Amino acid sequence: MTDPILLDRDGFVATITFNRPEKHNALTRAMWSQLGAMVADLSADDAVRCIVIAGAGGRAFSAGADISEFDSNRDTVDGAQAAAAAADDAMKQILDCRHPTLAAIQGYCIGGGLEIAAMCDLRICSLDSTFGLPANRLGLFVTHQYLGRIADIVGRTRALEIVLAAENFDAERAEAIGLVNRVVPANDLTAEGQAYAAKIAAGAPLSQRWSKQVIQRLADPAPLTEAERAEAYDYIETEDYRIGTQAFRDKTTPKFQGR
Repeated sequence: MTDPILLDRDGFVATITFNRPEKHNALTRAMWSQLGAMVADLSADDAVRCIVIAGAGGRAFSAGADISEFDSNRDTVDGAQAAAAAADDAMKQILDCRHPTLAAIQGYCIGGGLEIAAMCDLRICSLDSTFGLPANRLGLFVTHQYLGRIADIVGRTRALEIVLAAENFDAERAEAIGLVNRVVPANDLTAEGQAYAAKIAAGAPLSQRWSKQVIQRLADPAPLTEAERAEAYDYIETEDYRIGTQAFRDKTTPKFQGR
């Protein structure tokens, strides 16, 4: 039986691929659990410096949750909450991952697929990608954390447009509203995505993690503490700082150790 989620590692880059192309890579309840566990394991692995999430088949990143399970999993409030728990955990694992995360999107990125992509730090897509959040066509409610994350990326008004109008939109529109960082030709997506990930992975891993933490912390309106301000100088005692500055002086490529 083919694994519905694949994991490939190439150097410092780990790639997670949804592997149900015949179902537009829709995620079953079991797949949500597998995704959460997989990201958690990778997040704890210091040999990883960037995680790419993609969809197999070229026609879809992901169409989100598998609707064929709704009759059995979401026929009651308790059932819906239980079914959502695995998805919520997977989304949280992606959002809180220590390493930079990149969604490489081709084809349909709809519903929960769009929400997964939004949880990633960065998004690159092919010109033939299609985005949408058709919750109101199914009578669903988009939870606070998912819609809030999309609003953080594109702004409240555009987030409302996405969810209220529930119209699919193309890659150019996604780039115009800031949902994706880059748009590339369809044939170039895999290569461009891996090159983008490799460039991210080439950075000092401690610096990358600190940068993620700072951006997330700035979403909290509470004033920075003196201890938090002092953390900005923790790099002084790292090996990577010495490696990076020496490589700069020597005009060589630094080989960071994550220490």
